[in-house]
Amino acid sequence: MISSPALVALVVDDEAPARSELRYLLEQDERIAHVLVAASGTDALRVLEDEKVDVVFSDISMPGLDGMELARVLARFATRPAVVFVTAHDQHAVDAFAIDAIDYVMKPVRPERLAEAVRRVAAAAISAPAEPQDDDETIPVELGGVTTFVSRKDIRYVQAHGDYARLHTEIGSHLVRISLNTLEERWAAAGFVRIHRSTLVSLKHVTQVRMDRGRATVRVGEADLQVSRRHMRDLRQQLLARPSAP
Repeated sequence: MISSPALVALVVDDEAPARSELRYLLEQDERIAHVLVAASGTDALRVLEDEKVDVVFSDISMPGLDGMELARVLARFATRPAVVFVTAHDQHAVDAFAIDAIDYVMKPVRPERLAEAVRRVAAAAISAPAEPQDDDETIPVELGGVTTFVSRKDIRYVQAHGDYARLHTEIGSHLVRISLNTLEERWAAAGFVRIHRSTLVSLKHVTQVRMDRGRATVRVGEADLQVSRRHMRDLRQQLLARPSAP
């Protein structure tokens, strides 16, 4: 017999009483290991930057990034959490299942109906591949209260800023709240290599490696980035392993 997984849930609702009630009900379910909360779609994306979440229970009608828009963003994640809509309105049900929502629960929420939604999420988690793979990953970034989305394939290199990281693309850079060590581990399979304690580069964007008086630099776009001695051997091996190395 396959046991149900312990799930981490994220409750997204702009109304505090609704958030509290749904959190309480979920915490009574033994299949739920932990419940996080967010007051908006944008807040939910901030939580997802730092936390691995198995299922998002989201309202639909919210100011700013609403539940439907949030679900479409989540669909672009490399590892996509399940989505359950919890709403007082039924007119979005067809759209919800068109974007592969696991369930659609009406307010006021009945405990037995919520339990059925959790059962469906747990069943989907058991049947899903252990390590879902995708060609790309979408990273939400915020500037001046506006959330935009950067594709990992467009990131040329990353620089450490304390507990933050700056993502550099062809058209600009974005500061996100995640450590370089985390990105190094998470993006290794996508061809990102550490060349310095403060720099991670995408191998596919490296166009030149230059040696000068025992010091190495790599050319990435218009930037020349220093390679530390301790990382030079690994970088060389990674470059030589590519189908076409510079």
